[in-house]
Amino acid sequence: MIRLQFSLELAYSVHTPSADFFFNFHPAHTPQQTVMSENLTVNQTAAIWSVEQDASGQRNMRLQAQTGPLKLNYQATVEISHYSDDPMQIAEVPLYQLPLDALRYIYPSRYCQSDRLAGFAYDLFGHLPPGYARAQAVCDWVQQHVKFRSNSSCGTTSAIDTMVDCVGVCRDFAHLMIALCRAINLPARFVTGTDYGADPALGPPDFHAYVEVYLGGRWYMFDPSGTAIPMGMMRLATGRDAADAAFATIFGGVTSEAPRIEMVAEHNGAQWQLPVHTDQGLSTSVV
Repeated sequence: MIRLQFSLELAYSVHTPSADFFFNFHPAHTPQQTVMSENLTVNQTAAIWSVEQDASGQRNMRLQAQTGPLKLNYQATVEISHYSDDPMQIAEVPLYQLPLDALRYIYPSRYCQSDRLAGFAYDLFGHLPPGYARAQAVCDWVQQHVKFRSNSSCGTTSAIDTMVDCVGVCRDFAHLMIALCRAINLPARFVTGTDYGADPALGPPDFHAYVEVYLGGRWYMFDPSGTAIPMGMMRLATGRDAADAAFATIFGGVTSEAPRIEMVAEHNGAQWQLPVHTDQGLSTSVV
């Protein structure tokens, strides 16, 4: 089991009479991920906010702030007990057997134009035996084809842009892998998490984008950027692409500072272990 101590500070300046925020920074509740304790403070006493949870365990916070500085401080203790399986035993689910909740992740979306990559994807991966190994082959190809470079893309960069430019950040790696998977009829979705294990040379701890592919009746985790340790990635939000799962969506005149994140894994030698890289297929969600 993995036990993570998560600390987050967000700072904004609101320049209009009010501004609306939608946040996805609360760890999701799933059968494999449990929030043991948490605490949130908001500096504006007049701010109005609430936290809602959907059927998958994802939580969204909506907040209306007034003119002036806005600071949010959040701390949580999260335990993750991964479902793991031998990749050789993880099969693809035939299209006609996909549940409706997974079927929506087979179609193109704003940043993942899988329809435009179908021929290319089938040339690369269509001949491979179906199963976990085919999704891993897509992940490996993206990691080898794209170079990680901070501040190399923007909010409109799509999967096709990344494939052409061969450079991006974790968000771009995720979009390209998702588009290629969908192009060969593998349901794939975007996940916002945290980058435990990332090289400090890449910058301070940050939010992280990774991919889940629906295989064998579960959503299995893949990190096409290769910058984090999947066993230490904490699920926050999922969606078709980054448009659905941004950690913050803001309406109003607002300037922001970079988020400050701390992520520490506890280790007691028995109950809790440090995250490590593994060849096993890892999952923290079935829905």
